[in-house]
Amino acid sequence: MADLKARTTEEVVGPLDPDEAVQEANRCLYCYDAPCIQGCPTHIDIPVFIRGIATGHLKGAARTILDANILGATCARVCPTEALCEGACVVGKHQRPVSIGRLQRHATDWLAQRGEQLFTPGSPTGRRVAIVGAGPAGLGCAFELRRAGHAVVMFESRPEAGGLDTYGIVSYRLPVAVSRWEVEQVRAMGAEIRTGVTVGRDVAFADLVRDYDAVFLAVGLRPGPKLGIPGEDLAGVYDALDLIERHKRDQYEGVELGDRVAVIGAGNTAVDAATLAVRMGAAEVMILYRRSEAEMTAYRYEYEFAKEEGVHYHFLTAPTRILGEGRVTGIECVRQTLGEPDERGRRTSAPVPGSEHVFQVTSVIRAIGQAHPGQLWESWGLEHRGGRLVVDPATMRTSHPRVFAGGDASGLTRDVTVVDAVEQGKRAAHAMAAALGEGEVA
Repeated sequence: MADLKARTTEEVVGPLDPDEAVQEANRCLYCYDAPCIQGCPTHIDIPVFIRGIATGHLKGAARTILDANILGATCARVCPTEALCEGACVVGKHQRPVSIGRLQRHATDWLAQRGEQLFTPGSPTGRRVAIVGAGPAGLGCAFELRRAGHAVVMFESRPEAGGLDTYGIVSYRLPVAVSRWEVEQVRAMGAEIRTGVTVGRDVAFADLVRDYDAVFLAVGLRPGPKLGIPGEDLAGVYDALDLIERHKRDQYEGVELGDRVAVIGAGNTAVDAATLAVRMGAAEVMILYRRSEAEMTAYRYEYEFAKEEGVHYHFLTAPTRILGEGRVTGIECVRQTLGEPDERGRRTSAPVPGSEHVFQVTSVIRAIGQAHPGQLWESWGLEHRGGRLVVDPATMRTSHPRVFAGGDASGLTRDVTVVDAVEQGKRAAHAMAAALGEGEVA
């Protein structure tokens, strides 16, 4: 078990040592117009924090990062930097871009190791805001509201706060200790976090609207649909997020993947599940996806990482049934052909007659996405489209004047990253603070 723990918890990308960090920081051109800042959804002043590292002022560097993004330590590890800040880096036009993500991690790790709290709450305003969900959007919102002096109570249905960061990203990419440290940064600002409380069951939504000056909804996604094929209830069929949560909590009891694992889906969670299976000892792991490589939703670096880990991809392949008697022994699939684009712009797929084939596997991991809680929004009288709340992009206000939303709950972006969620939480907090100060939502 000790070997398993080491394989599944040691971070894939190691930290920079102090000399490496200074050398890397000195590659920055400190551009006047800094396109990297525009590439960051939370608009961290990247040249300023990098200059802090170059000159030995790590505390100032960390402050610059967390001032814009209180989850900067997480985002340093999981952001798709190649498409954001590093993708915009001027140095990257002619050579390797500055390693902004690793430098950001260097500064935030330095601070975390010292246990310092850099920020203090604003003067009390007498206003109270309820936040439903203590994931990235909720934490980003709570931090900004406390800086403005508003009282914050967060309602989180899980035993711990942190949302996806705490439960849904494998430890060798994001150790749970990082998420817990960030949660404590928000709690130290005076935000009250009530875990194990489900709004709609333990607390009525109508009571929150009545008792608080504003409400921010940062509700995550619900468990996704099943595959809808025969054999899905056999022993050896797992849900990807459930498996990752067990891994994050070091609770592997009852998990028996065996030697050959099939993962259904091609998003970031599917990749995490596949690489976790490799690290848990599976000799052969394959990802089955009904579309082509061009349509997969996983980040490019995730895709490449999985291949480096030995994961095999089978594109244009859709499962039709899981085989076995009591326990999984195989999965039957059919080849697919691509058709016209769907409403998301991805090409649809259709089966190729007579192309059925079987993979011999010992377990199957389902990673085909999660569902939006449309029925919940309807029960609360909030306008939504396809389960995503309709919000004003500038303020994150929903159809209810005192209710705001962000992260997976909102419909602003189809695939919400951690950094997107933090930015939406910040945007809502600033809008709420302005409205509360003017009495607009009282």
